[in-house]
Amino acid sequence: MVTLARLATEFLSRPGLSKSTRRSYETVLMPLLVLYGSVPVEIISRQVISDYLQGQEHLSITTHHRHQAIIQSLFNYGVTFGYLQSNPIAGLTRRKPLKEKGEHGTDEVIRYLNHLQLVELYKLVEPDVRLHAIVRLLHRTGARISEILALDKEQVDTTARKFQVVGKGNKQRWCFYSEDAAQVLDEYIRHYRDTGCPALFTAQNPFTKVVTRLSYRRVHASWCDLIGQSSILKGARIHDLRHTFATERVGLMSIEELRALMGHEKIQTTLRYQKVTSLRAEEVAQKALKILINVESESF
Repeated sequence: MVTLARLATEFLSRPGLSKSTRRSYETVLMPLLVLYGSVPVEIISRQVISDYLQGQEHLSITTHHRHQAIIQSLFNYGVTFGYLQSNPIAGLTRRKPLKEKGEHGTDEVIRYLNHLQLVELYKLVEPDVRLHAIVRLLHRTGARISEILALDKEQVDTTARKFQVVGKGNKQRWCFYSEDAAQVLDEYIRHYRDTGCPALFTAQNPFTKVVTRLSYRRVHASWCDLIGQSSILKGARIHDLRHTFATERVGLMSIEELRALMGHEKIQTTLRYQKVTSLRAEEVAQKALKILINVESESF
């Protein structure tokens, strides 16, 4: 008899799964295991999982979809290794946007930083060299914050200005950063990075002096303190830097090239940025028309 807890343990222990991905999966699966960990997987029904997911409405729609995808992957693993004859939630409809929570089912949900916001962000972040380096890398490479924090110093080729990350689906891809990011990163490594830990971004406990890998929680706290200093950055998220990277490059390269840089599994995910850019173009066009109309009105 294989319980859900045993299946999850094997699923999380499989070779090739990065530490950051494993931690992320554990966070998603733990509430499910608290409820049904001791239940044999073959008697867990579609209705049970559907009811569980419906009870997770406190999650944002994107997070909810991610949770469902991870749980589905868990059961797919069970099918692959013969613990289940079929996936009980195969083809289960994803939760629809909740308008009362301000959610949307369109591509407008993509949030990116405009030019003025970027100027403000870099002005505010400059005194904090470590956070400045992280922000530059996120903006210039399109990497996820979890991928940046998982890097070891030796994985970064500072001469070629590139590094390799392990993204979703355990897929590797190269990330390339610019000269301005290189300058800040080099300054951080030379003068601010703690030794005694292989991580690229480190943190030292002020009491024990123990050096460890910088945590997402600490970065997020620093980010919140930073954007709290500016009204035009209100609500900006760390992940918006990845969206900004993509929207800046749509039209400058092919969608397949952008897809490779972003590490998207599906081309439809990358195509969202093309639609966002179209919305930006429409906004600019409308502003230009207003200016022209005003100029023409003054001429007559």
